[in-house]
Amino acid sequence: MDTLKRVSKVFESAEEVLFDDSSKIIIMSDCHRGDGSWADDFARNQHIYFYALSYYFNRGYSYIELGDGDELWENSDMTEIVQTHSHVFWLLSRFYNEGRLYFIYGNHDIVKRSQRFVEKKLWNYYDEALKRHVPLFKNIKFHEGLILKHKVSGKKILLLHGHQGDLINDTLWILARFLVRYLWRPLNVFGIKDPTRAAKNYNKKKAVRERLTKWVEKEKHILVAGHSHKPSFPELGEAAYFNDGSCVHPRCITGIEIIDGYIMLIKWNVKTKDDGTMYIAREILAGPRRLNDY
Repeated sequence: MDTLKRVSKVFESAEEVLFDDSSKIIIMSDCHRGDGSWADDFARNQHIYFYALSYYFNRGYSYIELGDGDELWENSDMTEIVQTHSHVFWLLSRFYNEGRLYFIYGNHDIVKRSQRFVEKKLWNYYDEALKRHVPLFKNIKFHEGLILKHKVSGKKILLLHGHQGDLINDTLWILARFLVRYLWRPLNVFGIKDPTRAAKNYNKKKAVRERLTKWVEKEKHILVAGHSHKPSFPELGEAAYFNDGSCVHPRCITGIEIIDGYIMLIKWNVKTKDDGTMYIAREILAGPRRLNDY
């Protein structure tokens, strides 16, 4: 199935989440939370991420994760990931308990489309301190896509990971996972890049963007994706394809904010004051622009 048909299929089956100009939403993806080992790309940015997530929680934002939140191609044990990054999952559970959390699965955590897997691994987790299972995301559902629908204008924004239509990462994901887990992960230590990942392959990045942009041009809906790790924020008059980037850039994390009817691309990174004091800062990379202008 080609990309346009795959994306349209996601759009047609996606659940709608209503929002308006008073809504505050932060969209992030591609955290690739791992097991804390040398291969855990999320580990270097975990403090920036936790600080940013705390900022959004305290200010009443809803958090939407667009897939590849957890690295389940390199790692087979979801329980170990939860235990390694327990502080992050604790904060995410606070969003969930207040009805402000939505998860979309990507190719690297596609196993979450299995409700049985989610019930077993994410509804509860084993607390080492308490020596018992405690609730985490009880009754949560993972989506392939979601539609943000404006209560007043009816404008629809499709949210999905973005791997749809990419043969190796979509239809042949089981083969790709095998190659990553048993071939490319060990070779990565020697600096050999994984050719299956759009994030590490320029041609794949370009192809993903072009395919998703064609869908936007055809269907005339705003689309927000991840997958390529390359942030994208269109100029007015261009096809309304947005990409939130990732949380595993070498020195920062990026995301898409929707607030007060505006959309913007943001970055969180570590900065240094003149006296050498380090701090975490939020910067606007593009926007804000009114959603109604797209």
